[in-house]
Amino acid sequence: MTLAALELDLEVFTGPFDLLLSLVLREEVDLLELELAEIVVSYIDHLHERGELDLESATEFILLIAALLELKSRLMLDGEDELEPLALEPEQAADELLARMLDAKRFRSAADHLQELLAREHGVRFRSAPLPVSLRRTIVAPVEGSQDPASLGAAIGSLLAMPPALDLRHVAVPRVPVAERLAHLRKLLRGGRFSFEEAVRGADRMTVAVTLFALLELYKRGEADWEQQESFGEIAVRPLVPVADSGASGTAGAGLAAGGLTG
Repeated sequence: MTLAALELDLEVFTGPFDLLLSLVLREEVDLLELELAEIVVSYIDHLHERGELDLESATEFILLIAALLELKSRLMLDGEDELEPLALEPEQAADELLARMLDAKRFRSAADHLQELLAREHGVRFRSAPLPVSLRRTIVAPVEGSQDPASLGAAIGSLLAMPPALDLRHVAVPRVPVAERLAHLRKLLRGGRFSFEEAVRGADRMTVAVTLFALLELYKRGEADWEQQESFGEIAVRPLVPVADSGASGTAGAGLAAGGLTG
């Protein structure tokens, strides 16, 4: 059922519902004299006669009645709030009234939202615009006591004072002489073949590096050789000549250590 088929028999109007809406918007029918309850009763009676309910039509009717109620309440509360007369066809009156109602609802929702935001910021105000020119020229008074000569002198003196020296005694710098690692490798060579891993087991990184330098020194002198079957594999060290704990070797090792190969 469409609302255009709804016939009304009221005290101030008799005819189709859409024509009534058009007359109300053009102020040819006084909304204050119109009994909206009678319109609702007539619509319910019409539904009972048809024996069926069209949800879309019923929703539209409820919205239009709500709009009429709102307009009537405005007229009752404020006599100066008058509707502008509109020259509309009866079939356009319902759409116009519904559009007005939806606009009013959106405006009320926006107003409620702004009111809620304002309530959240109660007591907090800020400005996003730049300061006026008059305020930009304002000179802020210094903090009380900041211009005292003694205070200024103490502040400048604290800036010029040398900071205390850092205590580095807790930072240990390991020193590993090459001569010491040479003696260690020669001792292992007296026992025959050994792996480089055995020579540096449990040592730190500095000791491992210096041990490698010592091994290169032994290879240079022809005292030791090594082999490695695969990349990153075990390094096997073997003696080339019988190793003697000669003073010359010790002296050479000491000289190498003095040459800057200490950690």
